[in-house]
Amino acid sequence: MSTPTEFFARSARTALAASVALLATALLAACTGLPAPPPAAPPADVPPPLPVASSAVPPAAPPVAPPAPDNEALVRVLAYADRVRAMSGTELNQEVTRLGNAYIPANQLQLAVVLAQLRQMPELIRAQELLTRLLANPDAEAQPLHPLARLLASRYGEQRRLEDLLDKQGQQTREVQRRLDQTHERLEALKAIERSLTSRPPPPPPPAPPTPVSRARPPAPVP
Repeated sequence: MSTPTEFFARSARTALAASVALLATALLAACTGLPAPPPAAPPADVPPPLPVASSAVPPAAPPVAPPAPDNEALVRVLAYADRVRAMSGTELNQEVTRLGNAYIPANQLQLAVVLAQLRQMPELIRAQELLTRLLANPDAEAQPLHPLARLLASRYGEQRRLEDLLDKQGQQTREVQRRLDQTHERLEALKAIERSLTSRPPPPPPPAPPTPVSRARPPAPVP
């Protein structure tokens, strides 16, 4: 049989063990209900990581290809035609003299452009003849200029037809004006005759016939 001292010692140990178990259970429940602690901040002296440069390289602009050798003469003629449009009549005549009788295909095309810019029928006809000769030239130097020559030949042909049409209309207009002038002259002549007739004094009246004189009969004799 245990003594009272041993009894109270066992009771104290049992109560302490129960209290420890209850405290551990409460701590475990509290720990499972709490949110996870935030991540630790990096040290203040550590610099932020640098952005990683992209390895993609922007596409470079495509290089401008120089004109092909066959098109250089065509480009020069187009630039020359643009300058010719701003020339005066004196400058155009000087260019015609400078080019002279052109035999090089590019010079023939330039001369045709200058002649057409003078806007006169003989020069336009000469320009068409130059283009015809150029289009008939089968040389390699003339082949690149054929498309522009055909275009100009078509344009100058249309311009020539318009010039012919305007010339015919001008002739018809002049003929109509000539007839109108003749009609006006005749009308003025008739008006002048009418005015001359109305401006004359009226003719004098015809003289009155003479009054017949009656002869007195002699008195009858008295019987």
